[in-house]
Amino acid sequence: MRKLLVIGIGAGNPDHMTVQAISGLNRADVLFIPDKGAGKTDLAELRREICDRFVTNPKSRRVEFDVPVRAEPAPSYRSTVDDWHEAIAAIYEGLIRDEIAEDGCGAFLIWGDPSLYDSALRILERVRLRSNIAFDLEVIPGITAIQALAASHKMALNRIGDSILITTGRRLTEEGLAGNAGSTVVMLDGKCAFNTLDDRDVVIHWGAYLGTPDEIILSGLLGDVGAEIEKVREEARRDKGWIMDTYLLRKPGEPQGD
Repeated sequence: MRKLLVIGIGAGNPDHMTVQAISGLNRADVLFIPDKGAGKTDLAELRREICDRFVTNPKSRRVEFDVPVRAEPAPSYRSTVDDWHEAIAAIYEGLIRDEIAEDGCGAFLIWGDPSLYDSALRILERVRLRSNIAFDLEVIPGITAIQALAASHKMALNRIGDSILITTGRRLTEEGLAGNAGSTVVMLDGKCAFNTLDDRDVVIHWGAYLGTPDEIILSGLLGDVGAEIEKVREEARRDKGWIMDTYLLRKPGEPQGD
């Protein structure tokens, strides 16, 4: 049976690669490298750099493939994502069928960690449910942008007796800050959702291109640095053609708890 590895490659720094991930790369006969278009060539190039640096298996080869662009949400966000995932599942199925031998091993290189705000595992489950091709799946975790954010800001994610919520920019806009979460980590925010919050005394720890030479970090009270973060973010996105950022929100001061 075909073996498929889903490997977390970290938040952008090749030094984030774990020993387990490097071993996984070298077990694979074929490495799948996604291309998300001209505006995100840096992402594919980083995967190539990781392969150049860590792959020593002489029989390994790379297969690059195009990732379809997700349409704007219509009629709903969920249905749009569902259609997008279905299109990618068809691509994945073809890659597994055509590029991996019956007893071979292939690997998908996933930004960050495959189990946190990434859809590769859900998409591969769609492929499995089609029942056209069988494969054995193994997931190798990676360092996430959340871990890199905390490290770059030299802080712990949690506070004593406090809880953490991980959410998206879209949900933050719709729901605001959850009252029972002491710290809120926001990912996948393309529109600076933090500026929709009424409470400007919330502390924000923001970072982009985390762990890379292009890393940018800013922090402070939202009322003081929110506009600056939005400006810096837009300038960085315009200069590079893409942006990957995340941030943590919390009220100042240590909570009074256990």
